[in-house]
Amino acid sequence: MTTFTVLRVGVAVCAISAALTLSACSSLNATTSPDQTILAACMADKQVAADIEIDGSGSSSSDTITTERLATIADVVRRTAICSGHLRVRAFSASSGATVTIYDGDLALPGATDNARLRRVNALVEKVIAEITAKYGDAIATLPGGGSDITSVYRLAGEYATQLGDGYQLHLYVLTDGLNNIGTDLTSQVLSPEQATDLATTVSVPALPGSSITVAGLGRIDGDAAPSALVEGLVAFYNALCVKTGAKACVSVTDYTAGR
Repeated sequence: MTTFTVLRVGVAVCAISAALTLSACSSLNATTSPDQTILAACMADKQVAADIEIDGSGSSSSDTITTERLATIADVVRRTAICSGHLRVRAFSASSGATVTIYDGDLALPGATDNARLRRVNALVEKVIAEITAKYGDAIATLPGGGSDITSVYRLAGEYATQLGDGYQLHLYVLTDGLNNIGTDLTSQVLSPEQATDLATTVSVPALPGSSITVAGLGRIDGDAAPSALVEGLVAFYNALCVKTGAKACVSVTDYTAGR
């Protein structure tokens, strides 16, 4: 059964809880650290396959948005590392072929005990984020212009999950303003939630059963805030697209807020 989050407010601001965990541990007490809480929710039979896809189009290229995206990436890196998962970070623009890989590797914490491994989290996160930050600007700069083919990353995510195999569970994060204009046009008019949902049914996406898909940054553009009516349509479109994949959890929002 798919669960999804739709947050609609009077302004184009929404909030998201991080979607890397599939269950909560109700027995955790008040002294449990956030990292221990994340560890308790890691799946025993599958590893995390975190796929972060960053929209490199010019409409969301401000310094503020870049800072927000790097903060989101840092949170996903931490959660992936605690669950000893695999992380891929890429930038994309006008087509499925217009992508640049920024990071691709296992995030393993050595140690004989959980506490020993968790003590190594900060150092690993700092190392990985430093590498991603160093490559981020050049990666975006090398992408061709002409628009955003956001829907194509779902197929690429499916290929990524297939390559890793059944021992992994896909957690797809698409960091984008949502303004797809290649193939499916979400920029020429403001769509009602109903129109956006209907449009999503016409888009081809792979089956991604059991996965979690987060689309964050909807309506976050360089300059003035996007109208709330536009954001509502984008939220409806990306939630419907996620549901079409058969994902277990779908979250489509403007702002990513970890830990809620």
